[in-house]
Amino acid sequence: MSQGGYVCVPYLQNPAFNELKNDFEKSDSVNDLYFVTATFSEDGRAYFPSRSNTYLLARFNDRSQIMTEIEKCNQATPTFVFTKNEELFERLEEESLNLLSIYYLEYGDTPSDVSDLGFIVAKRNRVRRAEMGNLRLSSSQIQKFTFPYTENLIVLEVSSDSKHQADNKYCEKTRKEVQRKGIGMTNLLNMSVIERLK
Repeated sequence: MSQGGYVCVPYLQNPAFNELKNDFEKSDSVNDLYFVTATFSEDGRAYFPSRSNTYLLARFNDRSQIMTEIEKCNQATPTFVFTKNEELFERLEEESLNLLSIYYLEYGDTPSDVSDLGFIVAKRNRVRRAEMGNLRLSSSQIQKFTFPYTENLIVLEVSSDSKHQADNKYCEKTRKEVQRKGIGMTNLLNMSVIERLK
């Protein structure tokens, strides 16, 4: 079964990356493609010391095909692959993606907690899509630290005409509202869209 999600490839100007970018632009598996800047939280910086500031972000619909393509690229800086396993909600609207905000649950992932989380996030009008999923890394180097929450990710797509800083604050307010319900939701990284490529 094909699985959808997001892939974040370090934006490195080398032949392997340029070939991958061209493949993504032509691929039927890639629905959307963006040039983004990444802001890692303190926790994210600790787990992923060899990170990049700029990424190629793609929303895909077939993980197996995407994994085949990124493994050919074989970069030392890790590529993040987020695979959706549950959609909390989707708001159909024409506004473009401005920010992708990624969180993990340290605890509080019972069906009741997930239901509460989905209800809270759905009330936030800038969030156009919220999904739960897992994380896989692709890298030619072994990571020093193992990220322990790979199966408990929350991904929020934020659409607005606001500046990225304003959307970051908006997501932080959303996270605090979720935490008031006793659900331990921690920010991992935010990806601010600079340009849509596809």
